[in-house]
Amino acid sequence: MPRINPIPDIEASVDLQKAWVKHIADYPGSRITNMKATLSHSRLAFEVYMQWYPLYHEVIRIVGERSAYLFAHAISEASNCPLCTTFFRKIIIQNGERPEDLSLTTDEQQLLDFGAEIALKRGDVSDSIYEHIRERFADNEVVMLIAFAGQMIATNLFNNVLGVTIDEYLYPYLPLTHSQTNG
Repeated sequence: MPRINPIPDIEASVDLQKAWVKHIADYPGSRITNMKATLSHSRLAFEVYMQWYPLYHEVIRIVGERSAYLFAHAISEASNCPLCTTFFRKIIIQNGERPEDLSLTTDEQQLLDFGAEIALKRGDVSDSIYEHIRERFADNEVVMLIAFAGQMIATNLFNNVLGVTIDEYLYPYLPLTHSQTNG
């Protein structure tokens, strides 16, 4: 059970509805999820957290789409965030793969290890893991990867602290051992 319920569509102010419409227009294919409707209790929080999207698109530019969603999945899984992990499981599955049986290149595995270690060790990344990233990416790219990881962790934290309910559209992508809610 969530600690704070999402704002229902019918209770959203005109101003908030406009922000939601703009978000969906800016990012086709997006929707107002339980997390976004919960964030919407604070318009500023909603707007800040929606900066995840431009960061994610920049990560896609740097590492490619597959590596970007796998990176986000690794961070979410390491953060033990059922909602975000399930969201990225959906993307992995829709792209024809099984999250439990990924075939990864060495570069992909190193990127996923980097993301997971950022989350697991709260930024205390070992030199051995960091060096692989440092060798592959320019300074601005490393900064972008870390900034995105931080935003992903912030999203995970928000969902975990408030027990944001997993959206029904994600139920088919839940691991078989997980219930349909995280409360």
